[in-house]
Amino acid sequence: MRIASITAGAAGMFCGSCLRDNTLATALMELGHDTLLLPTYTPIRTDEPDASRGPIFFGGVSVYLRQRYRWARHVPRWLWRPLDSRLLLRLVSKVAVSVRAEELGRLTVAMLQGPRGPLRAEVESLAAWLQREWKPDVVLLTNVLLSGIIPELKQRLRVPIVATLQGDDIFLDALPAEFRSECIEWIRRNCEEVDRLIATCGYYADHMARELGLPRDRFRVVYPGIRVEKFDSVARDAVDVHRDDVPVIGYFARIAPEKGLHLLADAFIQLRRDSTLPKVRLRAGGWLGSHQRSYLEGIQRKLQEAGLASDFQYVDAPTHSDKMRFLRSVDLFSVPAPYRDPKGLYVLEAWAAGVPVVQPEHGSFPELIGMTGGGILVKPNDSNALAEGLRRLVADAELRRELGQRGHAALRDRLTAQRMAADTIAVLEEVSGQPTLAQSHV
Repeated sequence: MRIASITAGAAGMFCGSCLRDNTLATALMELGHDTLLLPTYTPIRTDEPDASRGPIFFGGVSVYLRQRYRWARHVPRWLWRPLDSRLLLRLVSKVAVSVRAEELGRLTVAMLQGPRGPLRAEVESLAAWLQREWKPDVVLLTNVLLSGIIPELKQRLRVPIVATLQGDDIFLDALPAEFRSECIEWIRRNCEEVDRLIATCGYYADHMARELGLPRDRFRVVYPGIRVEKFDSVARDAVDVHRDDVPVIGYFARIAPEKGLHLLADAFIQLRRDSTLPKVRLRAGGWLGSHQRSYLEGIQRKLQEAGLASDFQYVDAPTHSDKMRFLRSVDLFSVPAPYRDPKGLYVLEAWAAGVPVVQPEHGSFPELIGMTGGGILVKPNDSNALAEGLRRLVADAELRRELGQRGHAALRDRLTAQRMAADTIAVLEEVSGQPTLAQSHV
């Protein structure tokens, strides 16, 4: 099958959706499908080899100017090409500053309007390029914030289109209310023309069907997967931290309030005040944007005031090998995200290293832990409940080993990149009318 997978760069940030999209495209190619991972906005950033190809459409600089200034909409596209180069967009991403919420809302509406809005020329350019250069059998959109291009793709390509939902509501919820409601209405209208919608867990399929006012029976669930075999190359003793009998709690995700490191720090302080427990340590890693440095510094100050500064370590781990070594260095793991995370890739990565998890009982986590038995669920957004869940694993090394082994075994069976790709192909074959070779989750 010839697949055009259209993804969105995240302005130089390590993004779970980009990581998933890149892993999926690579796995689809390994299954023998001719797959193009086409980036929009900016180049994607991933800690594995970048599978994306082709020009970057809707380049962040040119799109912003076209949406903001009328004169820019009449400039021929070939004059924008230097601004859409990967090199320039990478450089801009490193120094990018966030625009005001109002401007971001208007830009999102413009993207969702597609050929009916100020970015019509860019929409037509993308559709024409795919029609001329790639000629796909099916188009896979990796988020519905790109759904403004669906009408033009349908008209030009006349092939099935499948759209993925993997955290779109998090972005929408951050917009001012008037823009959020308008964006949801545009997404609903655009997705009326989509052939299927893929969600990364059952909870998210149910939630977004209600949110967008779309029939639930048009959704399919394809759980995320990772390349488990890459973790096997890093032995547990090949880590960059001194190993002793002190349990280490690990956190590896974007350093941001929505991922909940502050909750974990509060729970850690409670654990250290419990004289019946071992002297546990806390180790955190993950992408830190310049706009979140004050957030991390606030957590460090709180731990210092509690006399625990020397027992907390933040580790910059920019490569895949760094991440694997980090996960091999911890004994239990938690990313207590206050928001309902629909993917939870970091949980899969912990299980790949044989590490048990303590996660909030919402989003994708009840399903992931339910199918693997690799961890404990606790009340969301509650540092006391989190501390109690962590306490169980800190105090019981045998339970840690048992849950870590369960997670590792189930991951290899149900949550691999290969399984994710096969389940995705089942959905694509369903809409294209080709014989289904794999069974998707429903």
